[in-house]
Amino acid sequence: MDLTLVLKAIADETRMKILSLLLRHNYCVRALARKLGLSEGAVSQHLKVLRDAGLLTGEKKGYFMHYDVNRDVLHTLAAEIEALACVEREACTPDAGECSSSEQERCHVKKQNCSEEVKEFCHGKDFVKGENSHEHHRHCQCHKPE
Repeated sequence: MDLTLVLKAIADETRMKILSLLLRHNYCVRALARKLGLSEGAVSQHLKVLRDAGLLTGEKKGYFMHYDVNRDVLHTLAAEIEALACVEREACTPDAGECSSSEQERCHVKKQNCSEEVKEFCHGKDFVKGENSHEHHRHCQCHKPE
């Protein structure tokens, strides 16, 4: 499963509506077009994107292709998102060269003001020299200067 392809496919409101309909019932292009108030051509284009992402399967019934959702892809996507949500922020590790042990102790443990060197590392050169140099991102635990 190409996670990016699946996310792009479901990022469209119409394609999400199509998925919601197909999760409840198998439909052909004509039925989807009527339910959504779209042309059959427009629905076909959306179905192609969903098929290419692996989200749909089709079964030929007479002259018509009836579509169903590949729920395995949705379950895999849900697991990927859950795993992403469980990623923990790592603490600064001086041994890995992220910051010196003195900066680690002063800035991240005691929550004092960061040195200019640490601000530059965390926020970039432009941030340190800019007018917002006193602000910090949520991940930085330093106190804002009063």
